[in-house]
Amino acid sequence: MTTIELSGVYPAITTPFHDDGSIDYDTLCANVERLETAGVDGIVPVGSTGESATLSHDEHVDVVAAVADAVDDVPVIAGSGSNNTAEALSLSRRSVEAGADALLLISPYYNKPEQRGLVEHYRTIADEVDVPQIVYDVPSRTGQGLSPDTVVELASHENVAGFKAANGDLGAISEVCERTRDEAFAVLSGDDGLTLPICSVGGVGTISVVANVEPERTCAMVGAALAGDYERARAIHHELAPLTRELFVETNPIPVKEALHIRGHAPPHLRLPLTRLSEEHVEPLADLLADLEDDGADDGDDHLAEVGN
Repeated sequence: MTTIELSGVYPAITTPFHDDGSIDYDTLCANVERLETAGVDGIVPVGSTGESATLSHDEHVDVVAAVADAVDDVPVIAGSGSNNTAEALSLSRRSVEAGADALLLISPYYNKPEQRGLVEHYRTIADEVDVPQIVYDVPSRTGQGLSPDTVVELASHENVAGFKAANGDLGAISEVCERTRDEAFAVLSGDDGLTLPICSVGGVGTISVVANVEPERTCAMVGAALAGDYERARAIHHELAPLTRELFVETNPIPVKEALHIRGHAPPHLRLPLTRLSEEHVEPLADLLADLEDDGADDGDDHLAEVGN
């Protein structure tokens, strides 16, 4: 297995669409290049933020291939999960063939397997696909969480390299950090509002939505936390907190696509059943983005000068 060091900031990127719903590959690649230039540690396409639920399998693989071609020197971690183990295995194999360096696997949704079923699901894929894999726990989307015991058991597999924690339970996340601290196993925040607290209990970074919009600040915050400079990390956390809240006023990725549109990075189009951000939320979001730009201009971005990757 090719190993990668899972530490730092990994934007969960959007999939830009033209107004006819087709994938805008030029914008996709431009955003990948922008984020890598900003200092991120890797790129995560075709996850929830990438609207993978409305991509065909061929589109899914094509996006992974485009991102792999666009990056220069950071790993591509492709979302390849499903609630059908055979389908997840197929997507995982095809994503690796398309250039993915690692995989992000959401826990099976809707069918709500028991913990033993979750273990077998992940083990089946880890046994068959020889790249680093990140177990993704997001019960708000799946209806079923991963227990710390399950995550710790999976961490013993040589191909299970990390855990994306989006369960909102800092105690459970801390337990996973504690019980895997002697293993080559990375705990990453999957909840932008909890990235700093998760780093404080042993997490090593984030798979982030906010980093699509504010990659430099997100990298600076995580870099400071991992260096033990919690005063600086906390200051940047509070700078980003209003934006973090605003990016989740409606279902992700609705607000982040609007934010990227406001910043001029991508069109705002989504595929149904997702719709554009409600008008009542657009102006507050635009005001926050303008404030962040003004703050950066006022201080010359001095506090972001050392990204800390």
